[in-house]
Amino acid sequence: MKASDIMTQPVITIRHDASLQEAVRLMLSRGISGVPVVDHVGKPLGMLSEGDLLRRAETGTERTRPRWIAFLAGSGTLADEYVHSHSRHVRDLMSTPLISVPQDAPLESVVSMMEEHRIKHVPVMDSGRLAGMITRANLMQALMHFSSGFSGPGPTDADLRQRVLEELKGTPWGDKGYINVIVKYGVVHLQGIVTDARERDALRVAVENIPGVHAVMNRVEWCDMTSGTVIPFPDERLEVPPP
Repeated sequence: MKASDIMTQPVITIRHDASLQEAVRLMLSRGISGVPVVDHVGKPLGMLSEGDLLRRAETGTERTRPRWIAFLAGSGTLADEYVHSHSRHVRDLMSTPLISVPQDAPLESVVSMMEEHRIKHVPVMDSGRLAGMITRANLMQALMHFSSGFSGPGPTDADLRQRVLEELKGTPWGDKGYINVIVKYGVVHLQGIVTDARERDALRVAVENIPGVHAVMNRVEWCDMTSGTVIPFPDERLEVPPP
């Protein structure tokens, strides 16, 4: 799997010249724990997360050090910490540089990056622009989607087609030689005719229950055997719900 397979779109951002109050209001109203910071043309500059707002003068949680440790830390470090705990400008609070991944980054590398940098949010980039966002919640959703009866790589289109044909062969209504099965990118396309309109839905349900099928494109038509009239149905694409 790649970053683009699970990322959230569109990306919620905040301007670098926004105030702390605007940032907090945005994060609370959208229920997010981090937001990319962009300039006036949308170029990403950094990331603002809940972790950047833990040490604040308003809540009395700014960092304090014993005098001898403060001496060793140096005035520059202390000045930087003061800015971070007292400034009310997003540009002073964001974390830089921005840690991001391209759209085609393998999911394993995304997870490794999150572990290495101890971050919860990874922006996904496309030609220097924000294309999406991956959070731990996205990873949990992917786990929930694929954990039910899933291990290892998914079946190929050829595998799925064979499974569909075997499933239909075991039914009294699905193996009459009138149905053509084509599989592309996990979507099963059913074409042909049935002699009873109810068989059309039975075909769809049979295909839906095969693990790895993402959707069914049903183009099966009904043929009235008495008159020989073929009655078409509207093309129907149905997404397969998760198990």
